Amino acid sequence: MALTQHRRLLASLAVIGSAALVLTGCSSGGGGGGGTSPSASSDTGSGAGSGTDLKGVTLNVASDWSGAEQKNFEAVLKKFSDDTGATVNYTSYGSDVATALNTKIQGGDPPDVAVIPQPGLLYSLAKAGSLIPLDSETLDAVKANYAKDWVDLGSYQGKTYGVWFKGANKSTVWYNTDVYDAAGATVPKTWDDFMKQLQTIADSGTYGISIGADAGWPLTDWFENVYLRTAGPEKYDKLSNHEIPWTDPSVAEALKVLAQLWGNKQVVQPGTAQRTFGDSVTAVFGDKPAAGTVYEGDFVAGNIASDTKSVVGKNALFYPFPSINGSGPAVVGGGNAAVQLKDNKGAAALMKYLASPEAATIWVKLGGFTSPNKKVNTADYPDEVSKQIAEDVVNAQTFRFDMSDLAPSAFGGTKGTGEWQILIDFFKNPSAVTGTQQKLEAAAAAAWGK
Repeated sequence: MALTQHRRLLASLAVIGSAALVLTGCSSGGGGGGGTSPSASSDTGSGAGSGTDLKGVTLNVASDWSGAEQKNFEAVLKKFSDDTGATVNYTSYGSDVATALNTKIQGGDPPDVAVIPQPGLLYSLAKAGSLIPLDSETLDAVKANYAKDWVDLGSYQGKTYGVWFKGANKSTVWYNTDVYDAAGATVPKTWDDFMKQLQTIADSGTYGISIGADAGWPLTDWFENVYLRTAGPEKYDKLSNHEIPWTDPSVAEALKVLAQLWGNKQVVQPGTAQRTFGDSVTAVFGDKPAAGTVYEGDFVAGNIASDTKSVVGKNALFYPFPSINGSGPAVVGGGNAAVQLKDNKGAAALMKYLASPEAATIWVKLGGFTSPNKKVNTADYPDEVSKQIAEDVVNAQTFRFDMSDLAPSAFGGTKGTGEWQILIDFFKNPSAVTGTQQKLEAAAAAAWGK
């Protein structure tokens, strides 16, 4: 399948396909909503328990995960090590995965397995011949454990390379109930009410919202959620494929909506361009909250649990990204795919393990994680908030994959350049709508070769 066709597939995932992102169901029981019985966790592709002896084998694994996410993924890798005898070394490439990984490949020393966040990067690596296709056993496990949409998402020109280990609902706005209650703020459903409630919190002496954008990727998620609601799914698909330019009036409308918030110094905690995503979460849920709200994906729950004393489901809750101009429920989603870069027995075994419900369940139980693997028992989600995240995806009238992750990495996935840097610059000067559009279009045209 061609790269353009892949992007259209990703961008046009319907709700029925998106159900797989959240395990094809949301019930707390083992049998409802597409969930499985506890015994199903040992079904096809359990990998680590298959009797593979890898004593003496050392594997290098890399991803963008750090902090709480790194700790949880290392727990997944430890189970593989315990069961096989392999030594697994994990390295975090941080926010700049594309550059770090390509540098390793060019230097002849790539990791055995990488878990990457951008489908566009997967396709470019496959096109360059840098990836090893899944072996027959792993491919069988993927086909048994994942909906067809997710098999297709990891495939390029008829070969399957990716195992979508982690999914994400990126349309969740997290709030500290203690701060909201003290300020008299309520949960908003519309953008106008969202702005009103943030001002109410600010008037109480606490900033309405904390934003961390030292790397820029959170700002792309802000844009995508606003654009999907203001421009609609068809325009979203076209912009994702660069079939319309970033100078289109629909982009201007979305940027103007963002400017209402980003330019409001009363409600936004200062220091955004120097603050990490993790620090923005701590600013809201730490011992002395500096702000009442933080927007980002469902993975925020993991940061709350790891880095603060706040409790998800008690004083740490979320609400769906607000409606804009009467838009219906919509979700922007993402994911992380495991890919194999070295052709050896250990790497192949690890890929099979990551395709198993057993591997996913380890992180599911730790929280802050949504698995695309439909064989994971939904009862293993640790709290009602996790299930609510799933329900928001299933009930969404519109679901689209993260736009920046669909783009060539030079535009949508590289620190200090492309969309990441341009949106940081726009955050600093949100009145520069036209100039920002022109910069985005120039960067996009260069990345797409148009």
